[in-house]
Amino acid sequence: MGKRGPKPKFVDVACPNDRCNQFGIKGQGNIVGNGTYPTKSGKIRKYICTTCRTVFCERTNTVFYDLRTEEDTVLLALKMLLNGMSLRSIARILEISLDTVRRWLSRAADQSEAVNEVLLRDLNISKVELEQIWTIVGKKLHREVTTTKTTEHGSG
Repeated sequence: MGKRGPKPKFVDVACPNDRCNQFGIKGQGNIVGNGTYPTKSGKIRKYICTTCRTVFCERTNTVFYDLRTEEDTVLLALKMLLNGMSLRSIARILEISLDTVRRWLSRAADQSEAVNEVLLRDLNISKVELEQIWTIVGKKLHREVTTTKTTEHGSG
């Protein structure tokens, strides 16, 4: 028990360590708070799994993990992509590098199920539109990489 009493248990959070006996299981009482840290998007909560002692935050295993950009900006980039904008246009409008936009989209594709939940809830997008997003993302990322490689090797 700490100086200010017992730390609260977080029943809606699961341990992200795949070697932990409590991995992915919510409501076991093994997760305790470990403070917060500030970001441009607000405070992020940190946790500790009392079973395996893994320290993690609420962004672990999400698109936003270890990003220094505001979450709204990343979501705006995804929304722009949905509306048919090219990666280069998105980078130009948001005043960020093309490689940054590519990394965000690649992360989003890797975390597509979690991104789908956010897009369905926050941006009021249908499941059909979500399927179109991932098709577009795959095509745009492939096309951008192919174009970049051709440009890099073709100039001489």
